[in-house]
Amino acid sequence: MRKCRIERKTNETDITLFLNLDAGGECEISTGVGFMDHMLTLFGSHGRFNLDITCAGDTNVDDHHSVEDIGICLGEAFAEALGDRKGIARYAHRIIPMDEALVLCAVDISGRSYLGFDVDIPSEKVGTFDTELVEEFLLGFVRKAGITLHVKKLSGTNSHHIIEALFKALGRTLSAAVRIDEAYKDEIPSTKGVL
Repeated sequence: MRKCRIERKTNETDITLFLNLDAGGECEISTGVGFMDHMLTLFGSHGRFNLDITCAGDTNVDDHHSVEDIGICLGEAFAEALGDRKGIARYAHRIIPMDEALVLCAVDISGRSYLGFDVDIPSEKVGTFDTELVEEFLLGFVRKAGITLHVKKLSGTNSHHIIEALFKALGRTLSAAVRIDEAYKDEIPSTKGVL
């Protein structure tokens, strides 16, 4: 089983995260940031990843440290759970609608960290959540996961719908990219022989 447990404690956050890539999408999320709980549950459910996350963060300041550090921990967990990445599909993409919103997500589990973020979110907040933190979460994630990720809003006017489509697309795209391709299960999916 490809799974990992991460614990990270700083002066700003105390996070415990468990990830199982080969599971059914059961999630127990308690980050102290309600909107992130919702988005991470969608991500795990649509990716069919079991995901348990608890975070005690300095949300009295704002949600920035919690959201960024959860991205960092999730990226570390993906990198560790994937191991040598032997047999994975490596590449995947999805276009996901959420009512009027339409978001494209493409990933290369390459060992190289890059985020292409072309997502205009109309409002600065969804409830109390600062929408600029979506990009911060993804930056933390790709840096630690060692993946190339592109997300692009194709259409959308409702900020909640746009972000929700993004997290669903991310879950489904990563699920496809980490899938073991039986035809190549004993091979590293790179001409270099390493990812």
